[in-house]
Formats: sequence, structure tokens, C-alpha cells
Amino acid sequence: MDEVTVRAVKAATAWLDAHEGNGRQQQTVRILKLTEEAGEVARAWIGLTGQNPRRGVTHTVDEVAAELADTAITALVAIESLGLDSSQVLADCATKVLARLDGGAATGPTR
Repeated sequence: MDEVTVRAVKAATAWLDAHEGNGRQQQTVRILKLTEEAGEVARAWIGLTGQNPRRGVTHTVDEVAAELADTAITALVAIESLGLDSSQVLADCATKVLARLDGGAATGPTR
């Protein structure tokens, strides 16, 4: 992750910890917050594609991307809230993805 993202995630986590604590209940709330953020992505996508006939097109691709970014930051804050280094967890996940992609290159995708 870039330095700005790392600082933002750590600052958001520290702010939440200072205001709400970081017990199991707050960790649960931060994980569940991902569902809320995913709903906002879905709402923006539906708005971009005009799938709600009563509303028509209400969002832009930039708004969808911003909601996706909010979801990513929320996930990283949840990881930090569990006492883990979100940069390392994200790097480990990216390494796994690359290994799967590299491993599947000769034989095609695996499911």
C-alpha cells in the first residue's frame, strides 16, 4: 500500500479506537460495516446502469469507484482493528493471487 493509504487506515483505526474502543463488539461492528459499504457500491452501480426505472441513471463511474475505495479502506481498518498489519495482510493476499494466476497460466484457470 502507498504511504497515504497506510496513514489513513492507521489514523481511522486509532480514531475509532479512541472514540469507540476496540473490544470484540467494536471489531464485529467494523467487520459488519463492510456489508453496509458493499450495499453502497451496489446502489451506485444500479444508479450507474439505470436499473431502477423510477430513478434512472443517478451515479457516475467515478462514484462507483469511490464507493469501491470506501469499501477497501473499511476492510483495511477492520484488519487493523484485529491487531494485524493491514499492509502485510494485503501483501500476503496479493502474493497468493499472483501465485494462483502464475500457477494456472499453463493449465488455465482453476476453480
